[in-house]
Amino acid sequence: MPAPRPSSEPRPAPDTASDVIRWAAFSCVLVPVVLVWYGTSLAGATGTPLGLAAVTAVCRVLLRRSERGARRCEAQRGGRHTRERTPVD
Repeated sequence: MPAPRPSSEPRPAPDTASDVIRWAAFSCVLVPVVLVWYGTSLAGATGTPLGLAAVTAVCRVLLRRSERGARRCEAQRGGRHTRERTPVD
């Protein structure tokens, strides 16, 4: 079987923030079910997803902010490499 050819097109970066948010939303549903299954009160299990949702929202904001900062930093580095360097005597 021949080896796959490397494509000249760059791969898009995975959207890790969306993956984290998806797993967090899943846990907001799963955790209360597990808590009720193991005997926690319904009121306690109901409050848990609210706390998880708040933590998820804060994490999402911080992840998006971090991604924007990384893109901005990457753009600045790209501009820095285009300059010619002068030899030092």
